[in-house]
Amino acid sequence: QNIKSAKRMVERSRPQVWDVLEEIIRERPVLLNRAPTLHRLGIQAFEPQLVEGKAIQLHPLVCAAFNADFDGDQMAVHLPLSVEAQAEARILMLASNNILKPSDGRPVTVPTQDMIIGLHHLTTVREGAAGEGRAFSSVAEAIMAMDQGSLHLNAPIRIRLYGEKFADGRELRETTLGRALFNEQLPADYPFVDAVADKGTISQIVNDLAERYPKTIVAATLDKVKDAGFYWATRSGVTVALSDVLTPPKKKQIVAEYEKKAAKIQGQFDKGLTTDDERRRELVELWTEGTKAVNDEMRANFPVDNTINRMVTSGARGNWLQVGNIAGMRGLVSNPRGEIIARPIINSYREGLSVAEYFIATHGARKGLADTALRTADSGYLTRRLVDVAQDVIIREEDCGTGKGLDFTIAHEVDGVWVRDDNVENLVFARTLAADAVSSSGEIVAQAGADVGDVLIDSLVASGVAEIKVRSVLTCESAVGVCAACYGRSLATGTRVDLGEAVGIIAAQSIGEPGTQLTMRTFHTGGSASAADITQGLPRVTELFEARTPKGASPIAESAGRISIDDNGSLLKIVLTPDNGDEEVVYSVSKRATLLVEDGQHVELGHQIFAGTVDPKEVLRVKGVRAVQQHLVEGVQGVYRSQGVPIHDKHLEVIVRQMLRKVTVVDHGETDLLPGELVDRSKYNQINRAALAEGKKTASARQEVMGITKASLATESWLSAASFQETTRVLTQAAMEGKSDPLLGLKENVIIGKLIPAGTGLPAYRNVTVEATEEAKAERYPNRIFADDSALTEADLSFVDFDTFSSDDFTPGTYS
Repeated sequence: QNIKSAKRMVERSRPQVWDVLEEIIRERPVLLNRAPTLHRLGIQAFEPQLVEGKAIQLHPLVCAAFNADFDGDQMAVHLPLSVEAQAEARILMLASNNILKPSDGRPVTVPTQDMIIGLHHLTTVREGAAGEGRAFSSVAEAIMAMDQGSLHLNAPIRIRLYGEKFADGRELRETTLGRALFNEQLPADYPFVDAVADKGTISQIVNDLAERYPKTIVAATLDKVKDAGFYWATRSGVTVALSDVLTPPKKKQIVAEYEKKAAKIQGQFDKGLTTDDERRRELVELWTEGTKAVNDEMRANFPVDNTINRMVTSGARGNWLQVGNIAGMRGLVSNPRGEIIARPIINSYREGLSVAEYFIATHGARKGLADTALRTADSGYLTRRLVDVAQDVIIREEDCGTGKGLDFTIAHEVDGVWVRDDNVENLVFARTLAADAVSSSGEIVAQAGADVGDVLIDSLVASGVAEIKVRSVLTCESAVGVCAACYGRSLATGTRVDLGEAVGIIAAQSIGEPGTQLTMRTFHTGGSASAADITQGLPRVTELFEARTPKGASPIAESAGRISIDDNGSLLKIVLTPDNGDEEVVYSVSKRATLLVEDGQHVELGHQIFAGTVDPKEVLRVKGVRAVQQHLVEGVQGVYRSQGVPIHDKHLEVIVRQMLRKVTVVDHGETDLLPGELVDRSKYNQINRAALAEGKKTASARQEVMGITKASLATESWLSAASFQETTRVLTQAAMEGKSDPLLGLKENVIIGKLIPAGTGLPAYRNVTVEATEEAKAERYPNRIFADDSALTEADLSFVDFDTFSSDDFTPGTYS
C-alpha cells in the first residue's frame, strides 16, 4: 500500500509494526549515554531489543561504567546513521568490547551486590550439613540428590567432574555441589576454583579471564556468572531485620572501663597537671581505642550465617565501619572547625542517640553534604583543565627511536624470596622494556622492546630481577604528540596503542573521573600544634598540577654539606655548609616545625629541611627534571592511593610531560631565539640542531615547570588557548604577534568544524579508496566483455559505435 496507510498503521500501533521494526533494528547499534559523562565508558553502543514497557532495560554489568542505578536515572539514546558511524559504534564502542577500564586496565564489568551475595551463598562450605561426605558420579546426580532433599548445596562431598583426573588416578574431587555449579559457569579449560566466591575472588577471576581469553568468551562467561549470581541470590533468602543487628553483650563493660580512664585524664587536668591541649589529645586517643575495642567485640560477636555479616564479608554491600556505627558504637565526631570533639557518641544507631549526641553528630553530616556539593564543581573544573592541557597529546608515530627510559623497582627480597612490589600494577604494567632485563645471575630474562604484562612481571620477579628500565612518555622524543613505543599498551584494549589514539584525553579522563571521590578536607590535628595541617585530597592534586608553592613549604638542601642549628629566640637558624666550599646557606625555620635534620648531620643534595610539602619549582632548580617529574607523579598518586583509587602512572606522566614542555632561553648564541623567550622544547632542540649543522654557537635554556592552566594558555595553538580562559587577552596577544594556528590538536579542529586528527580522523586513515574486486565487478556487470582481456585499454574503444554495438559480434581474440 502507500506511505499514508503505513503511517496510520504506526500510529495505531498494529502488531505488524513491531515485527517490521524488529527486522529493521537488527544489527544496528544504538549509543547510550548517561550524564555526567566523566570518562569514555559513559557512552557505549548496544544492540537494542524490543521489550514491553516504557523503561530502558540495561544490562547490570555495564552499570558500573555508567555509574548508573535503577532509581530513576535517565539516559540519552543516539542512533548512528551512516555506515561509517555504525561500523565505528560496533567496533570501538560496543559494550562487549569495553570490558577494561582505561584508567588502570582492570575489568570494569565485575559482578556486584546481589550477584556477589548469590555466588557467596553458592560457594560457602557448611560443615555437618545433610549429605556430607557422600560421593556422586556426576554433577547431575548430585543435583538430583539436592532436589530430593538428601543433599545440602553447601555440604562437603566427593564428586566426579568429567575430564578431571588427579595425578594419582583418582577421579573424585572433594568440594561442594555449589562450587561445582559455580565452576560450570566458567570456560571449560579454566582451572577449578575451589574457594569462597567473595568480591576479591570474583574480581580476580574476571581479571584472569580478561587477560587470557578473547573478548567474546569473556563476555559470554560474565553473562553466565551474572545469571548464576541472581539465580542463587533469589534462593539464598538473604533478608535484613532489626533482630540481625546485634549489639555486643560486653559493650557496657568495655565502655565503663574507658569511662574510668577518661575520668582519670579529666582529673589530672582539673588538678592542673596537664594542659587543655594535652587533655584533649589524650582523650581523643583513648576514645579512638575504645571505639575500636567495642567494634572489634561486635565483629567477633556476629554469627557466621548472620545476613549483615554475610553482606559485608562477601563484599556485596557496606563495610565494617558502617556496621560499627549501626550496631557497635558511633565514636568520635568533629566540630564545624574540623577539630575532633573529645567526647564520643557512645550509642549506636541501633540503640538510638541521645539529644546531645544527635546534635553533635549533625555537624559532621552537614559538612559532608556541603563538601560533596563543592567537590563536584572543583573536580569538574580540574578535569576541564586537564583535558585542555593534554588535548593535543596524540599517538603520532610508531617509535621515536629514543634509547632513554625510566628505572623502576619491581621487586624486593623478603627472607630470601623475591616478592613483587605493591605498586607494580600501576607502575610498569602495560609498558615497553627500554633495555634488556638482566637477573641477579647475569642472564637476560627479557629483551628490550618486550611488552610488560602480568605474566612477564611474574617471571621477572621469579628470576630475581629487582629493577627494570621501561619506556615512558616523559622521555619520548617525538616532536608533536608521543610515540606508541614510549606509551606502551593501551589499557582499555590490552594491546599496543594504535596510531591516532588520543592518549591525552584518556589521561585527563582517568585522572578527573575519580576526582569526585577525593576528599576536600584539610585534616586538622584536633587543634594540637604537633604538625601543620596537611593539605589532602582534591586541593592537593590541584596544588601539584598547578605547580603552586605550597603554604609553609619546606626548603631543600641546595647542595651536599653539613648542617648546624642555631637558636635565635623565636626562630631556629639552620646553616648549611656545602662540601664544595661554596658560601653558607641559611634557612630560618619556625620552632613549631618538625625538623628532618639534626645538628652536625651530613645531608645530600635536595634533602628536605623540615616536615611538610616541597615546592616543585625548587625541586626542579636544585635536583633537576627527573626529580620534579617523580615528585609530581608520586605526589598525585599518593592522594589517589590514600582513597583506594587505582590509576596507572602513565596517565599522570602524560600530564607532567605537558607541564614540562617549555624552556626559557638564557643565552641565544647565534640563533634567532630571544633571551628570556618561552619556547617549546622540541622547537628549541630543532633550532639548536640546525645551528650545530651550520657550525654556529647553540643557544642554552632553562627548563620550566608550568601549572596546567598556564601550560594550556602557553600552547602553540591560539584557537585552543582562546577557547579555554582569558579569551580577550589571548586573542589580542595572538593578533599582535600575527600568530597562525597549525591545527594539530583536537580543540582547534572542533572549533573550525574539521574532523579531529585522531582515531579514524587521522589523515593516514582518511585517504582510503574503496575499490571493487574483479569477481564483484564480473558478478555485477556480466556483460563486461573485456573482463578477461588485460591487454586492452579504454583508449582502444575510441572507434566503437556503442549505439549499434553488441557483445555477440565481438570476440576479443580476433581483435586487432
